[in-house]
Amino acid sequence: MSYIWQKFNIKTFPAETLVFQDGVFREDLSDYKSACFDKDKKIISVVKTPKLPIHIIYIGEVTGNIDFNIDIMAPNSKVIMSVKINNKIPVFLNIFVKNAGKNSSFNGQIIAQNYNYLQINVKGEHFVENTGIFIKTRVLAHKNSENILNGCAVINKDINFCDSDISFSVMADESAKITLKPTQYIQSVPKNAVHSASLYKPTDNQINYLRGAGLSGTEVKNVLEEAFLSEQ
Repeated sequence: MSYIWQKFNIKTFPAETLVFQDGVFREDLSDYKSACFDKDKKIISVVKTPKLPIHIIYIGEVTGNIDFNIDIMAPNSKVIMSVKINNKIPVFLNIFVKNAGKNSSFNGQIIAQNYNYLQINVKGEHFVENTGIFIKTRVLAHKNSENILNGCAVINKDINFCDSDISFSVMADESAKITLKPTQYIQSVPKNAVHSASLYKPTDNQINYLRGAGLSGTEVKNVLEEAFLSEQ
């Protein structure tokens, strides 16, 4: 998996992998045994408890409508999703997670650079108790871009002790349009239920420090954007 690390700066670790590059499933880079992937319906199903974490990797330049459905059915499963994308024409990214595996967790990180129109729809739904869904989205909104970020967390009735955390963070050019729509439907007592949306703006101290180090205006902008995208 060194190719993924070197070209896209995606951290890899011992795991079962499903890799998608520029919208195409890469069978040659994937190695999975506990999951099933329906290419037509774009559904990844975890059907048995994996010995290693399952790492879903989606990287590269994207276009059009992208649907991802992740169904966790096996107990004690650990599923991780790393998304690192950029787009120059309109993109709709839809990620829907259903966690029905007791004591299972889903951790997703979405990093996007938008140069045009980007709509991200994220939904995490809990179907059994003691499940976790954590999805963090970070968007760098470039000049004149439009960004619509929708997040929905659902904890169904009589399903207690769940962890839910869906968050958005955006660093935007002054000309960019930003719409943030977080929603929650909590019908049981959760262990934790967090939903946040924030706009990031560099401080004067950060800018002055970098300028004092001899960086030009463009270099300062590039450093701050890279720091934002790299923040965990």
